[in-house]
Amino acid sequence: MGVAVFDYDEWSQRYPALAANVDQDLASLYFMEGGLLYLDNTDASVVQDVPTRTLLLYLLTAHIATLNLPVSAGGNGAGVVGRTSSASRGSVSVSFDMGPTTASSAWFMQTQYGAMFWQAMLPYRTARYVNVPYVERQTYP
Repeated sequence: MGVAVFDYDEWSQRYPALAANVDQDLASLYFMEGGLLYLDNTDASVVQDVPTRTLLLYLLTAHIATLNLPVSAGGNGAGVVGRTSSASRGSVSVSFDMGPTTASSAWFMQTQYGAMFWQAMLPYRTARYVNVPYVERQTYP
């Protein structure tokens, strides 16, 4: 099986705006954080396909990076996530929302990358059926 391995060059091609403000060492730490806290990066992961897990961990890395960057460097607050729920003209006011969110999804919905991760994880958040073979009970005389 194996684990997902962080490739900064690949990640920075996918997220150039973030790579301009997040160096390789810091991005590697964010990748490790994602693999330890949010998506298991071991053979026991719910995402068994390593290339898929790598892409998901890249999204998590981008999400964590965005949350930690200052707004002036493109961090959380610089981009808009969700649909426009209301707008004003005088003194300019715009509100966005993602519709109803749960306590589990709220943290991910803070960035576009987290929202993408949350959506991509949908198949892995459903109940999974594990077939356990039937074993006849032993009877004793």
